[in-house]
Amino acid sequence: MLDKVIQLTYCSVNVDDLRMDCKYSLTTESPEAFCKYTQGARLLDTTDPDEEQHAPFKNRAKVRIFPGNNCRLLFKNLPNGKSNFTCNIKQTDSATAFKTSVVEKKLLLPCSAWSVLLQSCSGLLLTLMTLLMLLEIHWQ
Repeated sequence: MLDKVIQLTYCSVNVDDLRMDCKYSLTTESPEAFCKYTQGARLLDTTDPDEEQHAPFKNRAKVRIFPGNNCRLLFKNLPNGKSNFTCNIKQTDSATAFKTSVVEKKLLLPCSAWSVLLQSCSGLLLTLMTLLMLLEIHWQ
């Protein structure tokens, strides 16, 4: 069985900086999972001490793993236009799971609880809003 990248969400921090969150599940209880973000063959950053970050990104990209199987990329000075970002999750002795998203800077929403909710839970949000409208109609 493979590890799995469940969801890749992103938003802007300040005007030019990107925050990308990669939610993943692991197949085993191994305490060691590594995360890295890439653009094609270029390594933006990684939590794996055996891999070396691509030199131009040393001051622009930082990757950290947070509790709850969330790998976060902070990327400074996002260029205008579209950029591909791939989240890669690897446990020792297992295949790499990955997911790619295309980020367009001009369409990037600012990071807030509301924007992350809209991006990651749009189906749930639509259901709740519909339910609230139905309840309001019923009580009038």
